[in-house]
Amino acid sequence: MSAADLARSLAARTASVLPDRHTLATMGRSPRRDLLAGLTVAIVALPLALGFGISSGAGAAAGLVTAVVAGALAAAFGGSNLQVTGPTGAMTVVLVPIVHQYGVDGVLTVGLIAGVLLIGLALLHAGRWMAYVPVPVVEGFTLGIAAVIALQQIPSALGVPAPSGANPAVVAVRAAGDFAAHPHWATAAITAGVAALMLAGARLRPGIPFSLLAVVAATLLVALADLPVATIGALPAGLPAPSLSFVQAGQVAALLPAALAVAALAALESLMSASAADAMSVSERHDSNRELFGQGVANLAAPLFGGVAATGAIARTAVNVRTGAASRLAALVHAAVLAVIVFAAAPLVAGIPVAALAGVLIATAIRMVEVGSLTALARSGRGEALIIALTAIVTVASTLVNAVVVGLLVAGVLALRQVAQAARLEQVPLHADLPPADHHEEEQALLAEHIVAYRIDGPLLFAAAHRFLLELTEAAQVQVVILRLSRVSALDASGAKVLGDAIDKLTRRGTLVLVSGVRAEHLHRMDALGVLDTLHDTGRIFPNTPQAIAHARAHLQRAGLLSQRT
Repeated sequence: MSAADLARSLAARTASVLPDRHTLATMGRSPRRDLLAGLTVAIVALPLALGFGISSGAGAAAGLVTAVVAGALAAAFGGSNLQVTGPTGAMTVVLVPIVHQYGVDGVLTVGLIAGVLLIGLALLHAGRWMAYVPVPVVEGFTLGIAAVIALQQIPSALGVPAPSGANPAVVAVRAAGDFAAHPHWATAAITAGVAALMLAGARLRPGIPFSLLAVVAATLLVALADLPVATIGALPAGLPAPSLSFVQAGQVAALLPAALAVAALAALESLMSASAADAMSVSERHDSNRELFGQGVANLAAPLFGGVAATGAIARTAVNVRTGAASRLAALVHAAVLAVIVFAAAPLVAGIPVAALAGVLIATAIRMVEVGSLTALARSGRGEALIIALTAIVTVASTLVNAVVVGLLVAGVLALRQVAQAARLEQVPLHADLPPADHHEEEQALLAEHIVAYRIDGPLLFAAAHRFLLELTEAAQVQVVILRLSRVSALDASGAKVLGDAIDKLTRRGTLVLVSGVRAEHLHRMDALGVLDTLHDTGRIFPNTPQAIAHARAHLQRAGLLSQRT
């Protein structure tokens, strides 16, 4: 491809992921509904943005900045009209270890690199591949993420300094020990009260933003009763100026694995959220590649203002859809309202107790777990239950990337096992393919005595091939074996080689092997591997079974095992 062709291809791909005139025109179709939905989402998003910012280690201000900058840019450039983007619990799980090792500058650098990677994925039209992640893997790491989010809040919920350690379960146990030695009952009560109010309110009145009401109530209680609990503290009044303060150039290579993990998570969670928005709406359908591009632009810009990596947020997107959002204007309004809060209400936000935000995140983690969905998947099969459990355990014990890799590997092994079980080797009678002949029943009996026909149904892949080898080579001592391959749906190199080994073993035993009905694409693969060379040379490959039977009859007649009839 010439440089000019490459430039034209890149330009076409870039144009395909940019918002077009039709997309922008949708923002004017129902502004009142979008304004109301955007305001409602902003109320719900405020405590989450603050909480996830603190939980990530970058601070409450970073969470707000992310919600404003990433939320606005993802809404403008994304591929979903209903998606709302911001800091999320899943991303927090990935960012915490980076903060511990590289500080806040490491988080900003990772977000910037992840933004570039997401834009690259969008230009490569990689959005369609995200649909191939199995549901049990998604449910498993969602369960694991929920557990990690809840465990991360234990120090703040108990009012103790966060103990050292990378594993959230270990840190939570140490925090509980510190609390037992020096209890802070007021802090623990605030966390429990906020979480209980959110969970009870969500059941009784799901349309009311109980997260904000609970945080406001806790803030007033702390201020009026002068309780000795930690608060967020002073926030900058307004968005910070763009900055290029990142890690040193020598550390960038070490951060690449983390950036890949952030980009993969941002892509997966955003596309999952966009798909959920489509399912909740009547006629909306997102563009996965545009969504990746929008998330890339958002993650590229947010770190410049001190924000952390962001993704499409399922909880906020669901609120957006349920409150009647009609276009991406609602997500833009959500970002604008949060920006007003940053500029005008920073002193009020500073008085929010950290324990209240811990309660919000614990309740959010509990609500992330869809018990009905998990139960249904677990009941559907032991394999699904195993995938969910392993993915969740590895998420808590190791990293999200390792969890997804383990989940995908186990899912792949189980899927191959199912494929192997679906393939069948069946002995089939000859009479349906026999031509009319004198003394039909007598000849049929003689043929059946000396000829066995096997039909292979389904995929002949490496997972099932060796089982077929054993079954074929254990055939009775007959003169002719006909292999009917017209129903082989898929064939890989291992399956072809094992089939060739079976043919060779039968031939060495003195059995004439004939093959019928091979598909052209499978014949090409077997010819490339040379597994049918002997059969080609001796004319033992036939387009259909009757011709193979005719050849077998002639062979038996020459051997004197079947009399010649006309």
